[in-house]
Amino acid sequence: MAHLSEAADVFEDKRRRLFGIAYRILGTVADAEDVVQDAWLRWQATDRSVVLNPEAFLVTTITRLAINVATSARARREHYVGPWLPEPVPTGDDDPYLGAERAEALSVAMLTLMERLPPAERAVYVLREAFDYPFREIAEVLHTSEANARQLAHRARKHLAGRRGAPAQREEMSRLLEAFQSASRTGNLHDLEQLLAEDVVTISDGGGKVSAARRPVTGRDHVTRFLGGALRHLGPSTTLEIIDANGEACLLIKQGTEVVGIATISTDAGAIDGIYIVRNPDKLASAGAW
Repeated sequence: MAHLSEAADVFEDKRRRLFGIAYRILGTVADAEDVVQDAWLRWQATDRSVVLNPEAFLVTTITRLAINVATSARARREHYVGPWLPEPVPTGDDDPYLGAERAEALSVAMLTLMERLPPAERAVYVLREAFDYPFREIAEVLHTSEANARQLAHRARKHLAGRRGAPAQREEMSRLLEAFQSASRTGNLHDLEQLLAEDVVTISDGGGKVSAARRPVTGRDHVTRFLGGALRHLGPSTTLEIIDANGEACLLIKQGTEVVGIATISTDAGAIDGIYIVRNPDKLASAGAW
């Protein structure tokens, strides 16, 4: 019994990091929690007396499990109704990075881009850029060579760099989001339009369960009209509250006391170039934490 208690203590000490790795690879809380639970069962069943480095063992286990789940999830998401977006998670001053060394690979915009990467590339990117593991250790986790681990990281960075602008400072992001909140609250479409980049894209995830655009809406004029129509549809009881999710400011959308959406933005050159609206009720389950 004492051995099991010791095993639990070791695992709990690493749980935040394990969840952070799994969440970044998978993009949903439920899948990440399932993988963490599976890792715990394997840790219990392991002869821990021969494990020289518990963290390395657990990180290897969680990463390989997450890659397997990501591979099957990729096939399932081909049948997802409308665009798929990651599930936002609450963050704050006490745990802004979900156990990571850096906030990299945590924003909704980045997680959405990472969904296009093969699972192995995604895992290498997460371990290197968010958790700062050396390539030697990453190679051991993936049971590959260090040279191949470096190549996977290079491909991931190259793929992502061509699809995003320079990341905004937190102050700039907050300023744009507050202006977006104000323009949306007043219904002033002219002010709203001035915040948007010419090639802005809005992606809505309703999962086929609530009203949401089935395709991305592209271009300043189209996005302005889409947002204006969405605000009218939600009605006067709608409130927009700035909260912290995925390490950055975003908007919690409520009708009365019911959370009906979470909106995040990405920016480039001082303008909003991406708006990501999660409306699928299954992905709003953690909204009570805000």
